[in-house]
Amino acid sequence: MLYILLFPFSDRIPLFNVFRYPTFRMLMAGLAALVIGLFLGPSYIEALKKLQRGQSNIREDTPEAHQKKSGTPSMGGGLILWAMLFGTLLFADLTNRMVWAALIFTMGFGAIGFADDWLKFSKKNSKGLAGKKKLFWQTVIFIAVICFFFVDWHTFSLTLDTRLAIPFVKIKTFNPHLPWYVYLPFAFIVIVGTSNAVNLTDGLDGLAIGPTIVSALTFMLLAYLAGAVIKGLNIADYLLIPHIEGSAELAVFGASMAGAGISFLWFNTYPASVFMGDVGSLALGGGLGALAVLTKNEVDSALIHGVFFAEILSVMLQVFWFKRTGRRIFKMAPIHHHFELQGWAEPKIIVRFWIVSILLSLIALASLKLR
Repeated sequence: MLYILLFPFSDRIPLFNVFRYPTFRMLMAGLAALVIGLFLGPSYIEALKKLQRGQSNIREDTPEAHQKKSGTPSMGGGLILWAMLFGTLLFADLTNRMVWAALIFTMGFGAIGFADDWLKFSKKNSKGLAGKKKLFWQTVIFIAVICFFFVDWHTFSLTLDTRLAIPFVKIKTFNPHLPWYVYLPFAFIVIVGTSNAVNLTDGLDGLAIGPTIVSALTFMLLAYLAGAVIKGLNIADYLLIPHIEGSAELAVFGASMAGAGISFLWFNTYPASVFMGDVGSLALGGGLGALAVLTKNEVDSALIHGVFFAEILSVMLQVFWFKRTGRRIFKMAPIHHHFELQGWAEPKIIVRFWIVSILLSLIALASLKLR
């Protein structure tokens, strides 16, 4: 918004020329989201406490130690969404369709999460919205975004890039173009799968938001490198990664997500003053999945989101093996509960998962040069 309003006056007011640079707007978007989240946090949490007074937000199928957290308000993810929304709207180029696509995925999935959280409170149980209904509405949002932003209805063609970039492999060596009827289901799996994986990871204080911040910062850098042109040099061509026109604006979105996530971590760190809830986890996962697709890092996202991937994989393996043999692979799934039941302290699990997330993101970034 500020870019559209102020940059046209840069010829008369030189100070406004700074809005030309995505790097400046990335920093300002992250800072704005961080400050807004910290400022709104206390009053937002207090309002949640009054709304949810006397209700338990703890799932029944969690370790017994979690029952001590009963009374801690949930739906704190709404704080992240408000801060991230303002940061993006203030500093991103709002004529960029990819920014709007990422925002709609994030806010749309957040609306699904809000409905799930609200049902838990209104029905006074921890079940919430049925899984099939979540998947239905996630599918509706995916189809709507693709049809509105990435289909040329004059030629009935898909304008979304269907190339796949493989980590550690030069695009000149291997850069397959998938047909749209193969790529779209794949993109759907990436976005919805990431959303549900973050949702499953949100089980300990600060466990989900830590890797989310790391992933958002990683995609911020990847989006900038994929779209930036500095003094005539196309950075993507130099790094042998796909060049995506306008993707530098997604870096502003990624910075807003990271800033909002850091502000939420202030209140969500162990012991948490507020839980994220599905309104946050589904939304953030949807936003990260959208960044993976729009920046052509769908395959790389399996590495960047390794912690989330391990969480959802542990649940899938547990269910499959139990149905097949009647036995469990893990003491409890998702896998962070397995480590809890092995006697690991909650802060130790959280910090170690953060460290693994940072390590995986560094490996993903190293792949930019190791090709």
